[in-house]
Amino acid sequence: MNKYQAEFCQMVGELLDSKQVRMMGRWCHHGRITTLDHSLFVAYLSFRAARALGLDTAAATRGGLLHDLYLYDSRDKSAHPGMQCFDHPRAAARNAAKLTDLSEKERNIILSHMWPLGGALPRSKEAVLVDLVDTFCASLELTRIYHPGRLRERLGVTPHLAPAAG
Repeated sequence: MNKYQAEFCQMVGELLDSKQVRMMGRWCHHGRITTLDHSLFVAYLSFRAARALGLDTAAATRGGLLHDLYLYDSRDKSAHPGMQCFDHPRAAARNAAKLTDLSEKERNIILSHMWPLGGALPRSKEAVLVDLVDTFCASLELTRIYHPGRLRERLGVTPHLAPAAG
């Protein structure tokens, strides 16, 4: 693990240790990429970019990690009738708020990460940054240029794969 990865893990350690975040490893998000792998990729690149740009690194990193914390298979319409792929930012924001205290900036990052498709307007440079990084990461994943599972392994994050209770 390099110094940036160590700093990243220190910043979001309590989130990486949570069952809810690690449960994102149960669901595929972009092709074969799990929601956990994608969210770690977005969070890590947001961390590096925010750090380089002198932005609020903690908000960009935490918002990036929690932006897809919706904890269901978005392709299974029978399990979540009426849910569209563009609805998941609201579910992610609700789940994130149950997991940890969110700043207003972090909440807006989560709600606006699919702008303009998701509805919420980005209200900070960090929200715009995470939105752009999310699109960039998804593009790399969908074109199979990069598989973020390698990053998850380097960070030492183990998915929680047991079925959710209830």
